[in-house]
Amino acid sequence: MLHNLVEVLKELGPWGLFIHSFIDAVIFPIPAFVLQVSLSILDPSAAIWLATVGYIACLLGTPFGYMIGKFAGDKFLNKILKKSWVDSATNMFQKNGEMAILVGSFTPIPFKVFTILSGFLHFPLWRLIAYAAIGRAVKFYAVGILFYLYGRAAAHMAKDVSLYIFLAAIPLLALVIWFKRRKDKKQKENETDSSNA
Repeated sequence: MLHNLVEVLKELGPWGLFIHSFIDAVIFPIPAFVLQVSLSILDPSAAIWLATVGYIACLLGTPFGYMIGKFAGDKFLNKILKKSWVDSATNMFQKNGEMAILVGSFTPIPFKVFTILSGFLHFPLWRLIAYAAIGRAVKFYAVGILFYLYGRAAAHMAKDVSLYIFLAAIPLLALVIWFKRRKDKKQKENETDSSNA
C-alpha cells in the first residue's frame, strides 16, 4: 500500500516529492530519497530543482514531527517506529543532540525518528530546525548535484550517497564536537572563576 502511494506521488512530479518530503519528516516510513531518485532519473536536468523542493518540504514538516514527539511521546515512538531506530537515535541524543541531528540527516535511520525524538526529549525546536537545515541540505543536494552532473548514470552512485556523505563528514563532525566541548569547558571554567571571585 505504501509503495502504491509512492507511485501515486511520483505521478505528481515535484508536487509529489514535496508531499513525500513533508510527511517523511513527520510520519511516513519510506524516505523521500526514494522518490527524489526516481524523479531525478526521469529528468536529470531538473535534479537541482527537485532537491530544492524536497529540502524545503522537509524543513516545513520538521516542526510537525517535533510536535508529535512533544505531545504524544514514548507511546507513539514505540508504536510506529522500530525499537532499534529509537534506541540508536536516543543514544546519539544522550551523547550530543546537535551531532545526532546532523548525522541523522543523512544516515539510513529515517529522519522522522530524530524530529519526533527531539520533541520527546525536549530538544529546542529552533536548534532542531537549524541543524536539520544543514544536514538535510547536504543529503538532498548531494543527490541533486549527482544527477545534474552525471544524468541517469548517477542512479548507481546515489544508492551509496548516504555512506559517502557520512564518511566525508566524520572528520568535520569530530572537529565540531571538539570545538563545542572546548567552548563548554571554557565557559564552565569562567563560571567557576566568577562564583569564586
